[in-house]
Amino acid sequence: MSIAEEKRKIRETIRRFDSRIEKMHLDFQKFRSGEEKKIPDWESLERELIVFSRQKLFDQELINLLDQVLYKFQNRKRIWLRWVEERYH
Repeated sequence: MSIAEEKRKIRETIRRFDSRIEKMHLDFQKFRSGEEKKIPDWESLERELIVFSRQKLFDQELINLLDQVLYKFQNRKRIWLRWVEERYH
């Protein structure tokens, strides 16, 4: 596989993570409003992100893109946990 092809696949994987974070946020909004009764499974997404982030990336653009997605996840996670706490307290 060429380096360009490998970079493209990694970029797409990172973008899929970003999309999953957005979908998870919408699911949490439904949970917060009472439309959904079950807490969305944010922990499995977190585990997948951690595993993916442990691989060595040598392209600065990909590193920056991954950092943005990890930062976004951490911020959203704080929001989600606050919403869960508000709902159950």
